[in-house]
Amino acid sequence: TLVHHLGCIYRYIYLSLYLLYFQIDKYAQRDLKKGLHLYGSDGNIGLTNAWSIIQTDFRCCGVSNYTDWFEVYNTTRVPDSCCLEFSENCGLHSPGTWWKAPCYETVKLWLQENLLAVGIFGLCTALVQILGLTFAMTMYCQVVKADTYCA
Repeated sequence: TLVHHLGCIYRYIYLSLYLLYFQIDKYAQRDLKKGLHLYGSDGNIGLTNAWSIIQTDFRCCGVSNYTDWFEVYNTTRVPDSCCLEFSENCGLHSPGTWWKAPCYETVKLWLQENLLAVGIFGLCTALVQILGLTFAMTMYCQVVKADTYCA
């Protein structure tokens, strides 16, 4: 029957979106872990500052947990922004003095809780971009039109 077929289609779409969500989740975590290796390197001050701010403000460390940094430094240490109480070289101390929460899950949860605000911000940014492009194109057309009359 039609209802049965629609139910099957709905389940198929739901399952596909569910699997896609986990694929995106997996790829995002993998890419973020690759990005950790750029932390503190020349020409990556923005990335370094972003990780420091995220870890400090969200009270988290690493993508999955603080051990993500062990691969970056090839030793048991984390950036100072992972420390419960910030001090110079506190990332060299024991894991008991570091944030335990994973940054990926912490930030993802924050985004889910603030989805409406993030969505409105994104739409407003897109609207400003579209209006800017529209005004720029209008000005361009007016300049071309003026050049045609003056020539």
